[in-house]
Amino acid sequence: MSVSASSKEALSNWRSVAVLKSDHFSTVERGFWRGPNGEEEAVLRRFDVVPVWIKPVAYHFGRREVQSLKKLNGLAGPRLLAYGPGYLVRSWIDGLPLHMAKPEGENKFFAAAKKMMFRMHRSGVVHNDLAKEQNWLRDGNGMPRLTDFQLAHTSEKRSRLFRIAAHEDLRHLLKHKRKYAPDFLTAREKKILATKSVPARIWMATGKKVYIFVTRKIFGYMDREGSGADYAIDGPRIAARLQAYPGVTGSAIVSYPTPRGARLYAFVETEQPVKERELREHISRSPEGLPDPSLIQIAPRLPRNKHGEVREEVLRLVALNQVDLIDGIALDADAKLAADELIAGRLNRTDRRLREG
Repeated sequence: MSVSASSKEALSNWRSVAVLKSDHFSTVERGFWRGPNGEEEAVLRRFDVVPVWIKPVAYHFGRREVQSLKKLNGLAGPRLLAYGPGYLVRSWIDGLPLHMAKPEGENKFFAAAKKMMFRMHRSGVVHNDLAKEQNWLRDGNGMPRLTDFQLAHTSEKRSRLFRIAAHEDLRHLLKHKRKYAPDFLTAREKKILATKSVPARIWMATGKKVYIFVTRKIFGYMDREGSGADYAIDGPRIAARLQAYPGVTGSAIVSYPTPRGARLYAFVETEQPVKERELREHISRSPEGLPDPSLIQIAPRLPRNKHGEVREEVLRLVALNQVDLIDGIALDADAKLAADELIAGRLNRTDRRLREG
């Protein structure tokens, strides 16, 4: 899909490093934006390259994000650096999504998140999508930041609907607190958790069922990252098939985005030399007719936690080529060594090295 001349001219200031996400509504890239003061690490969202039939919705989401970021001016998350027909550029936040950072017992994080949210609401913005852990980031200082404002709503007046949406923002934050720091929930917060708004109850009973049907049956989104049915359904089956191959001691499947959609990346741990060709043949002979992963990385070990479970958040960052963020994950010495080996041998090298001129 071609872009307008004005967009092409503006995007000549963009230098891409890696694709972070690609779905029906937009493509999100990490890279550098060249502004008046030089290059700045940033994120580009393109919604001009989506199919024609979805463009009205994609542009609507894009406008909502632009309006919210302009109004907040970095208060709760990224700063808006540039925007135009079919795109926006925001500042990069050096942080991990909640489901990777796992701020267990970090009451300081959730107290700061609550204050930040109240400031956002007082500024006239509700996020409307805070149930998703990936929209919450824990930055390098252990502080909360928000991202993905496509569903956000801005208002100069705190109408009843605005207050209801703000209540739901808070309730979703408290659900995350209940998961990671339940001992710090106050009596008041427990009461809020137990009190769903009427629109939320109606949504759960009706709208959410439609949403699930549309996203899963039409768009094929199955997991928290919108990675598609291949990852959510076939991923575990491929991993089990690989695990059954002689010499394989561990396996895991994660997805990584490309401009043409999500792809599967297989990590295989072996105790003896195994060839990639043999593993692909083993998958192809599966009676289930499993798809072949785009990438298969064979390693002597995979990073694991103290219970012996594979650290899939590390594998996901390796697959995404966001290896600089792995430093924000607490790893013991063995897991760190295994992660370093995976990083050195990673296969998704479609990016250019960060900070490369």
